[in-house]
Amino acid sequence: MFELKGIITAMVTPMNDNQEIDEGATRKMVRMLIDRGVHGLFIIGTNGEFHLLNEEEKVQFAKIVIDEANHEIPIYVGTGGNSTGEVIKLTKRIKELGADAVSVITPYYLPPSQADLLEHYKAIAEAVDIPIILYNIPGNTGINIEPDSVRELAKIPNIIGVKDSSGNIDNIKAYLDVTKDSDFVVLSGSDSLILKSLKIGTVGAIAATSNVLPEIDVDIYNSFINGDIERAEKAQESINPLRMVLKKGVAPSIMKKMLNLVGYKAGQPRLPIREPNEEIIEEIKEIIEHYHIQYEA
Repeated sequence: MFELKGIITAMVTPMNDNQEIDEGATRKMVRMLIDRGVHGLFIIGTNGEFHLLNEEEKVQFAKIVIDEANHEIPIYVGTGGNSTGEVIKLTKRIKELGADAVSVITPYYLPPSQADLLEHYKAIAEAVDIPIILYNIPGNTGINIEPDSVRELAKIPNIIGVKDSSGNIDNIKAYLDVTKDSDFVVLSGSDSLILKSLKIGTVGAIAATSNVLPEIDVDIYNSFINGDIERAEKAQESINPLRMVLKKGVAPSIMKKMLNLVGYKAGQPRLPIREPNEEIIEEIKEIIEHYHIQYEA
């Protein structure tokens, strides 16, 4: 049984020039991240363009990643969507591929009530036999999973944790408080809060920055676990320049361009998201130089 903890990369979905999934580039990226010490891979999430992939593409991509990882580290797969029935259908397919757990984002566009949300997650949990991680990102979905809802959902055996991308440390703390007596964990989904959230009791982070700075993000976690808080704080602070440039484009446009420039063929973001303009590309190049990122082409 896997242990949900550590630095889990919110991995991009590499695509070729036809905007189709690039198997070779995907395998290369999985291998790079494993070799650089990340504790797990979170695929088909926000950074993985889940909302722009159809069901067959999600299954195709998950199959490649799971096969390449070959049980070396856990693989967490995003299966969330607006339709409870469609989420159940996809989750069952992903389980058959051998995923360790699934992540289920809240429905979006027409945000449900908290009561609706509880029924949504309960129905999924009852229908599938695989660990489920709740995914809270209210800035994108228009709904926050309230702490009282998390308290109720944490009672369900196969709902094992929550990824909180609210960017609100008080929300994370509230999740920790209401689940302290449950077999349930909380992960930060905000790279700026990796260390701060570890200090109050989270077990790790699902981090987009670890696509290009895996060693630094892993160092935040490992240093904290080893009691070297000063080193952890320095590592946390050091990712700020990357975080700032990532904000200058819609995810994952900046990240994909950076990966392309350092030798990992991530391809372009899927339309309607476009590549960054030349001015931002120059800033990306400066960031690459700042961190001395050098990967094999």
